[in-house]
Amino acid sequence: MKRPYYIFSTGRIRRQQNTLFFERAADQEVQNMPLEEEEQEILVDPDFEPEKDEKDRVQRRVIPIEDVESLYCFGEMTLNSKLIHFLSQNHIVVHFFNYYGFYSSSLVPREYLISGDVIVKQAWHYLNPVKRLELAREIIHGAAENILNNVKYYNNRGLDLEDCIRSVKDEKEYIKSAITIKDLMAAEGRLRSAYYNYWNEIIDVDFEFERRTRRPPQNAVNALISFGNSMLYTTVLGEVYHTQLNPSISFLHEPGARRFSLCLDIAEVFKPFIVDRLIFSLLNKKSIQHKHFDKRLNFCYLNEKGRKIFVQAYDERMKTTIKHRNLGRNVSYRRLIRLEAYKIIKHVTEIKPYSAFKMWW
Repeated sequence: MKRPYYIFSTGRIRRQQNTLFFERAADQEVQNMPLEEEEQEILVDPDFEPEKDEKDRVQRRVIPIEDVESLYCFGEMTLNSKLIHFLSQNHIVVHFFNYYGFYSSSLVPREYLISGDVIVKQAWHYLNPVKRLELAREIIHGAAENILNNVKYYNNRGLDLEDCIRSVKDEKEYIKSAITIKDLMAAEGRLRSAYYNYWNEIIDVDFEFERRTRRPPQNAVNALISFGNSMLYTTVLGEVYHTQLNPSISFLHEPGARRFSLCLDIAEVFKPFIVDRLIFSLLNKKSIQHKHFDKRLNFCYLNEKGRKIFVQAYDERMKTTIKHRNLGRNVSYRRLIRLEAYKIIKHVTEIKPYSAFKMWW
């Protein structure tokens, strides 16, 4: 089964015949790296043995093309046109992150599942105020329901979150009566604010979280939220790419230049139980600690060790399966995102009204 690969070292990815090789940059710092740390430079299955030179040092790693769903590059990476053409032929999306771990861009191959009918109807649902509001409301309703389930989960485990539950329920009621996209976005902002106000109750370690800050995140919890949301955004982009939807035509978020706004829409539904629950788990289990952050003037970010811990846990979480109520079989969290895109296709083509995914556990 295809899966994402995460590359943290600086180097080069190249094609050789019908497979990929990652070649690490040969500088003194890397050469002196202990072997056990070298093994963490790229997260691969343990069955894939690295090629070694006469000194038993890792030189390059084989990445079987048939095993690759996407590539995540956290170090400086060199690509050539031959490789890009090969990745495009195999429908592999590449995501790039900068030195601080902030999402930079994605290399998305040209669309291969093209449907003029779906794109026209997707655009028509955006242009029609009533149709757009209907979809946007259901997206926010799904996000609100999943946030509420998060709060109830921790409330049932001894925390006093009743006030937060009431605030979330009030916003859910308001969402039903909202008459414009602006109203929905305002409700989403209030909903998240009420939710974030109680994160200090859920996180039982000494990480202070006063309010949500972006561009840049100003403390450790904000850094985790930003990084986690970026990972989810790229995951959604990869799943949408394998459908007939156009990722730049959205319904809740306003379409704009330089972003795939439909991915922001779909991500709203999944943030509570993929990103938020993961952050709570990593902090409460002390898997991520203060030493995993670097703080500069007015901003904070995960260091390389912290990113590796988060990505490893995120990858495991995306492999988590649940028994799907409608399909009657086990489905991974990653597959749930693809299914969400399919539901939007059915809605815009008027096959079945869209109902956002809502967790029940």
